[in-house]
Amino acid sequence: MKALRGMKDILPPLSKKYLHFIEQASNRAKRYGFEYIETPLLEETLLFKRSVGESSDIVGKEMYQFTDKGGNDVCLRPEGTAGIVRSFIEHKLDKKGGVHRFFYYGPMFRYERPQKGRFREFHQFGVESFGEPSVYEDASVILLAKDILDGFGIQHTLKINSLGCPACLPGYKESLVEFLKNEEGICEDCLRRRDTNPIRVLDCKNQNCQEIYKDAPKLPHNLCNECKKDFELLQQILKEEGVEFEIDTNLVRGLDYYTKTAFEFVSGQIGAQNAIAGGGRYDNLVEMLGGKPTPAVGFAIGIERILDLIEFEEKREGYYIGVMLEEALKEAFNITQAKRKKSKAVMEYRPKSLKSHLKSADRLGCRYAAVIGEEEYKDGSVWVKDLERKEEKRVPLKQFLEE
Repeated sequence: MKALRGMKDILPPLSKKYLHFIEQASNRAKRYGFEYIETPLLEETLLFKRSVGESSDIVGKEMYQFTDKGGNDVCLRPEGTAGIVRSFIEHKLDKKGGVHRFFYYGPMFRYERPQKGRFREFHQFGVESFGEPSVYEDASVILLAKDILDGFGIQHTLKINSLGCPACLPGYKESLVEFLKNEEGICEDCLRRRDTNPIRVLDCKNQNCQEIYKDAPKLPHNLCNECKKDFELLQQILKEEGVEFEIDTNLVRGLDYYTKTAFEFVSGQIGAQNAIAGGGRYDNLVEMLGGKPTPAVGFAIGIERILDLIEFEEKREGYYIGVMLEEALKEAFNITQAKRKKSKAVMEYRPKSLKSHLKSADRLGCRYAAVIGEEEYKDGSVWVKDLERKEEKRVPLKQFLEE
């Protein structure tokens, strides 16, 4: 038996690096005022059709969708934002007012062609902020994503754009549709998007289409006064914070719910699938899903795409406890249980030579190797070696338990 195509196990040592990333990213999110939220892996399919959009590749081609035994049309979540918005509304947080900030992490599922940096089951870390319309919140969210990437020494380029709002986006869509009507050679997906959600054509990965769209009308040139003012302020804030960025007029992200600010972090260290984090503002989504109008902004980081870029040296910790004679096993087991109340402790249940115990302790990444030999068993002591400092000594059992 093997794992399904596009899905994989996460085993040590990679799992240790994964947990290290989650711990560090979570700590940074908490510093920005975000709290942990967890939502189900399984949701109603309608949730994603209404939020992500039926014109998107995710809904049109990539969802793990099926009918359950109760006759419900359900799917494995392809992204994290929609489920959190559903939870936000279901628990009436939209009616409470105020600002609510959440961070999350976990698996997402999309049925697409597996390749480097892209899997059918993949993991994301993300944040969502509800109730704050200020551009300063957009900047804060971008700075949090940058802090996380910088904390791991990941090289990146920040791209930003503005998608406008309901006041200015319709006019832009009309001018874009007029442009597309006069262009030949665009792909079938773009022909479909032209009639459903025309700005999505700018997200097309077809090289021929990308050449055509270099001459297309630009989003930032068609913004209303409010959106233009907000976009200029965002650039000013980022510059004052010393953040380098590029304006990418074709950046629309892959989901239909974004408005105003859109951003993406890309890295040249990971090959063709170079987007490592992205997000933006989605002020209309809560209302679209039946909630009270609520401004919102967030981002997600693709964890698999950056794990190879993270340097992680596991620190030695805890105790390895072993014996050299059968009679000492019970005493060693009691010592191990006592040590586990305060630190990591692992035990070898078979008597072995000192050399073998030290090899095992080293392989398990323990800081201390504690071994009971014949002499130690007789006089009630333990032989202890600090594997980091290369220091060793014999200590009374009582002292060892108290240290």
